[in-house]
Amino acid sequence: MNYRHIYHAGNFADCLKHITLSRILLYLQKKDKPYYTLDTHAGIGLYDLSSEEAQKTGEWNGGIGKLIGPSSDPLPPEIATLCAPFLDVIKMLNPDGQMRSYPGSPEIVQTMCREQDRAFFIELHPDDFDLLSDNCGRDRRFFLREDDGWSALRSDLPPLERRGLVLIDPPYEEPDEYTYMVEQFLEGYKRWSTGIYCMWYPIKARRDVDVAAQMIADAGIPNALRAEIIINKLDTAHRLNGTGLFIINPPYTLHDELAVLLPFLAKRFGLTAQRSSLEWITPPK
Repeated sequence: MNYRHIYHAGNFADCLKHITLSRILLYLQKKDKPYYTLDTHAGIGLYDLSSEEAQKTGEWNGGIGKLIGPSSDPLPPEIATLCAPFLDVIKMLNPDGQMRSYPGSPEIVQTMCREQDRAFFIELHPDDFDLLSDNCGRDRRFFLREDDGWSALRSDLPPLERRGLVLIDPPYEEPDEYTYMVEQFLEGYKRWSTGIYCMWYPIKARRDVDVAAQMIADAGIPNALRAEIIINKLDTAHRLNGTGLFIINPPYTLHDELAVLLPFLAKRFGLTAQRSSLEWITPPK
């Protein structure tokens, strides 16, 4: 419970995760029916990029700073369209064009939610929960709880709405967290097999990620998509070399959207490598 995301807010991994999140939310809004979002590891909701912690690492410069702001190159039209729901939130928070605030997933969910939609934000770290409450706790549509996010996969599913998204974004402080994430996802899936699940993971070395993907396949979970970008050569496991998402029951539009986005993001963020991959772990029904 020592992880503090402020040091990494707005990095390339956040950008992939949050662009994808915004595309999923946009898809859910195609119907008037309400939807539900569960964020199991919510963080503080809104991050100050001018803070001492964010400035210490400067990771956001290699992430969101390459997509928008004074130092960024223009985006190709198709990429700009796909990133627009996410970047519109950024622009709202930074109206003068200077990158000072970065939205965590709760802020993105809140901004994009309609009047009829609901969201649950779970955060275990007491200091972060207090900040989350300050940033995101003033709306009756959103419920905040200081709790272990894994337990929410048992206690808060299925939702009354019967449609929506579960975002699983653990800190990966423990070496077995890749497999533990899949085990806990399976508990949630037993309760709500029709929901969309988006599970984020860091890529330092291949083995842990491949084992987690195989667990999903072995469990017989259909409609499982795997999306990745690699920005560094996989020659050491002591740094963040890439990032990926396991997406269960993705919107039917998402595969083709990611097929356009991933190669661009890998090239824009890439350092010693610029690779992307998109594959079905198990094929769609």
